[in-house]
Amino acid sequence: MDAVRVALLREVLAGTQWPGAARRFAGSLRRSVVPAGGNLLLVGTEDYEPWHLAAHLVDEAAWSGLPELAPTLVRHRVRPGAPAHLSVGLGRLAAARRGHTLLVVAPAEPGEGLLERVHDARRAGATVLSLDGGDRELGALAHDALSVPPEGAELDLDTVQHLVSAAAGENTLPAQRGPLRLRDRLARLADQLTAPPPSRW
Repeated sequence: MDAVRVALLREVLAGTQWPGAARRFAGSLRRSVVPAGGNLLLVGTEDYEPWHLAAHLVDEAAWSGLPELAPTLVRHRVRPGAPAHLSVGLGRLAAARRGHTLLVVAPAEPGEGLLERVHDARRAGATVLSLDGGDRELGALAHDALSVPPEGAELDLDTVQHLVSAAAGENTLPAQRGPLRLRDRLARLADQLTAPPPSRW
């Protein structure tokens, strides 16, 4: 979905919670990955692989000058001979630590196996974000979540993913590669002070 279609979608959804909710969630994503230099892991469920969101985040990373938004897509099943960017299996979640962000996309129940891996990643210090269909257990594990109930919502989770990915790359300045100015250092400090506390689990 290109920028024009996203703008039209936001216009159609004006007056609903979704444009603001997507921007808020996208802000959480940026605040988690940019200071950490990236380390964004994106995983879906056994029945739902968020490859479309992965592709959009890669595009937003390039267009916004924030390479930290480009995720590593973690897959439940890796086919033999798959290219490198499609060859990362669930074992990668075991290496998630402080400084990593785990973005889970789960339209339906994530399953006990995935929940256990997400729990372990959070306990190891990773920040957990969730785009989901309202699963309570996953929501309880997430530092921030945006839920789209399968029934009764104005739109579906796929559409919300478009809003989130577009919002993740907007309203940002190109990343500075030189020494940080005082204002930038203060902004980074504020991000660290307002970050969710580590789990005590």
